[in-house]
Amino acid sequence: MANSMAKSFLQVAATEEVVSPLRVVQIEGLVILKIIKHCKEFSPALVTGQLLGLDVGSVLEVTNCFPFPIREEDEEIEADGANYQLEMMRCLREVNVDNNTVGWYQSTILGSYQTVELIETFMNYQENIRRCVCIIYDPSRSNQGVLALKALKLSDSFMELYRANSFTGEKLREKNLSWMDIFEEIPIKVSNSALISAFMTELEFDTPVTQCDYDRLQLSSNPYMERNMEFLIECMDDLSVEQQKFQFYYRSLSRQQAQQQAWLQKRRADNMQRKAAGEDPLPEEDPSNPIFKPIPEPSRLESFLITNQIANYCNQINGVSGQSFNRLYLMKSLHDN
Repeated sequence: MANSMAKSFLQVAATEEVVSPLRVVQIEGLVILKIIKHCKEFSPALVTGQLLGLDVGSVLEVTNCFPFPIREEDEEIEADGANYQLEMMRCLREVNVDNNTVGWYQSTILGSYQTVELIETFMNYQENIRRCVCIIYDPSRSNQGVLALKALKLSDSFMELYRANSFTGEKLREKNLSWMDIFEEIPIKVSNSALISAFMTELEFDTPVTQCDYDRLQLSSNPYMERNMEFLIECMDDLSVEQQKFQFYYRSLSRQQAQQQAWLQKRRADNMQRKAAGEDPLPEEDPSNPIFKPIPEPSRLESFLITNQIANYCNQINGVSGQSFNRLYLMKSLHDN
């Protein structure tokens, strides 16, 4: 009987260790309003904050958040920031509010969030939290009429390579990892309590809206397009620098292989002479020779991030230009009529 109870307990423990994949991030409407308010108040400065909630099966519930104070790069100020987070979570726990950390949120400018710092922050969170997400909010893109809010997490295959610090071409081919597989975007579901839903229903007017939103007919999108193009050109320059690093690596590698072949031919000729003289041949490899020292391959992480950022800028430009063309065709039809 005791053996069967122990066996059943082990089976239950084994089933609990199986983690279901994250399918959706459920955020309360009040949390989204807090994030938007914090990011817009300090725009264009970048801000961050803590996400609190519950991890329930395949759903990550975000029920509360609080902002981080804007700090400078100083050890004492960073320590004060950590104490501030702990004190805030203690106060929330005392008033019976969810105080479990499920990630963080941060603002961005024109979607320029795909950096090494974001990956390092993810890895630091992953050391203590089994599953966490980062909510990205872009105030500049939201001004174009789109709620630029997305939930991101790192893919498991990328985290495995990052822990091993091996971003060589061979390892990437083994894992079949491309620049599109670094981040995974999780669908966001907005939820509200029954009281809030009832209150919002009372606020709705029975009559249709009579005021026209003329901002939607604004034909000029030059400032947004110009900044996107500027950031895109900067990324192209950075990508060119990364490509030059790889070109230098492959030139050095081919030069080393040529030196190795020349040295090997000379050593084989010497061994033939030594064999004719009755002497023992010398080894065909000399580890002490610098030409046999392997040349380290540069990491492809930076080029992957830059490529991902370029794709993001191109998608934004494509979306804005499409909307601009629609408005231009609409105005042309109005003028013709």
